[in-house]
Amino acid sequence: MGLLTKADLKYNYSWTVLGDDDPKKTGKPDSVLLNRHEGYEMLYFINKFSEKYSFKDKESGLKVEKLIRNKLPGEIRSHKNVTSWLEENWSNY
Repeated sequence: MGLLTKADLKYNYSWTVLGDDDPKKTGKPDSVLLNRHEGYEMLYFINKFSEKYSFKDKESGLKVEKLIRNKLPGEIRSHKNVTSWLEENWSNY
């Protein structure tokens, strides 16, 4: 189980999935682009980032959510680039 659950997230998201795109079935989001308004994708990304950096407290996971929703430039969309941006900007916020 990941650091955060659906109930922990602070922003409103769409929680719809289409057929085989359900990350509960596939174990990963449906594309390499992060949809910051899709709950399943955000939850997956936040938990993977938290796992990578061994976050133990939910506040760190919620910081990831807040930075993505409020600070991440709109043109940064791939999981790789979002991760890089978070790594480079973590201490600035």
